[in-house]
Amino acid sequence: MSDVRIGKSQVYASALGLGTNAVGGHNLFTGLDDEVGKEIIRTALRNGITLLDTAYAYGLGRSEELIGEVLQEAEFDRARVIIATKAAHVPGNEGQKDNSPEFLRNAVEDALQRLQTDYIDIFYIHFPDQQTPKNEAVAALHELKEAGKIRAVGVSNFSLAQIKEANAEGYVDIVEDQYSLLHREAEQELFSYLKKHHISFVPYFPLASGLLTGKYSEETVFAKGDIRSSNPDFQGERFKKIVATVNELKVIAHRNDTTVSQLVLAWYLKNPSVTAVIPGAKRPEQVENNAKAVDVHLSNEDYQLIDELFRF
Repeated sequence: MSDVRIGKSQVYASALGLGTNAVGGHNLFTGLDDEVGKEIIRTALRNGITLLDTAYAYGLGRSEELIGEVLQEAEFDRARVIIATKAAHVPGNEGQKDNSPEFLRNAVEDALQRLQTDYIDIFYIHFPDQQTPKNEAVAALHELKEAGKIRAVGVSNFSLAQIKEANAEGYVDIVEDQYSLLHREAEQELFSYLKKHHISFVPYFPLASGLLTGKYSEETVFAKGDIRSSNPDFQGERFKKIVATVNELKVIAHRNDTTVSQLVLAWYLKNPSVTAVIPGAKRPEQVENNAKAVDVHLSNEDYQLIDELFRF
């Protein structure tokens, strides 16, 4: 699996990573098993996936703890693993966000303890707060980078204006934000700014909560209380249009001897504006299936066809 460089840093990670919100994210999902979560991490590492994307918000530190436990096992070499984590939620009052230098310094120290490591490869400010100047927040992370506590500086869920403010001194290495074939706002202005300033980009929700996997039909109904029942992507004519378009992907997937999920991940891997893609997984076999996306070599014609199918 080929590696990609993260911004202007010296961090190199696998282009296909793993999102770990379902590893220890008991506050986000019901019925999670920590032992299954640890096996998800092991499966990723055994399949050449070196980029593990986590956050304090995933289980209020539990995801980081599970990753740290796995990396203590003799089978794995910490130096070959790229850990990306995030913070902004105030412990005990997670609805409040804090980007102050003091908070970020403490958050990094706490994450280092949970991960049982002495450095973090990529550290993101998970969400912007309302009061901290973003250049001051990023300057604090830059100091931690110079001290060897972190190796690359990132921001997540920032508007373009906030990214520009954060990058006033050129310290931002990577941005993580929502982007998929269904949500393409980043193409309008963000990507050109990131390219100009040599900042990497990682999209979250690349499979759009399963919408881009081909597992739904137009007749699928979501129970009241299911988070998807209030998501516009899963409602009315837009849902039907998405399902119909994903069904067209099945033809392209068959032509490439792959699955719809692997095809979509291969599209991101070929996208010049995307540095790495981090699909999540609730089961180890999902990780194994996603890892096969790196073996899908889309032709330029199929890449363009997929691109055009989702311009609606």
